[in-house]
Amino acid sequence: MRFPIPFAKMSGTGNDFIIIDNREKIVADDEMVNLAVRACRRGQSVGADGLLLIENDREYDFAWRFFNSDGSEAEMCGNAARCVSRLAFMDGIAGPDLVFRTIAGPVRASVDGSIVRVQLTRPHSLKEQFTLQLSDGREMTVGFVDTGVPHTVLILEDDQFENAPVRELGREIRYHTQFAPAGTNVNFVRVIDRENLHVRTYERGVEAETLACGTGVVASAIVTAARGLTSSHVRAKTRGGDILGVYLDGPDPHALDVRLEGETALVYRAQLTEETILGG
Repeated sequence: MRFPIPFAKMSGTGNDFIIIDNREKIVADDEMVNLAVRACRRGQSVGADGLLLIENDREYDFAWRFFNSDGSEAEMCGNAARCVSRLAFMDGIAGPDLVFRTIAGPVRASVDGSIVRVQLTRPHSLKEQFTLQLSDGREMTVGFVDTGVPHTVLILEDDQFENAPVRELGREIRYHTQFAPAGTNVNFVRVIDRENLHVRTYERGVEAETLACGTGVVASAIVTAARGLTSSHVRAKTRGGDILGVYLDGPDPHALDVRLEGETALVYRAQLTEETILGG
């Protein structure tokens, strides 16, 4: 690594990210995991849900490498996709309508000021509902869909939602043998009406409830729509209080085109020093 490393801190409806323009390979491939773990530590470093590196691509505007705060590399992240798209436009890396490469496939985005809409990779492996047995013998009815990353969806009644044991139950489901070896993100969903959801998410890789999860909101919209509970356009309130819009296009819930829209914020720009990767 060549220090100091310029970076931007960005937030997308509650998810926050460290973004580095790595087109000149100031961070080598074998240094990325350690940098992600060290830089994302809250209270000891910058602190973030993930580290994002913009890289050159021969076919698209750019490619990304995205790492969760635990150092695991993620296939996709909806809110990170919106943040990196806005920064790429602001820094002249791409125009307002752009395409970039992820492990999950190419992602298209449109930037309009602080509002960014991304067309995610096509979801797959939808299971509208099935029974999951927990370690204490209880059975839960859940749904599942892969929206670039795997997501399990639990639909709760109003009185269950606010007091849901997101950390404990989310962690158990995340590591359930049903979803081995990759694991799953877990979404706790309250259906307000056909156009509105409230979503809380336990995120794999962060290993905690986050203030928002774009792909989790999309998964929640897909599962509830497949069950006939919501329409093809919903507004989802996240744990942080922000709103994400989800648009589902297509007659077949198993083959949808999906767009995710919401606010982004450039929090600050700064530089990482060598002390970023030091310490316990």
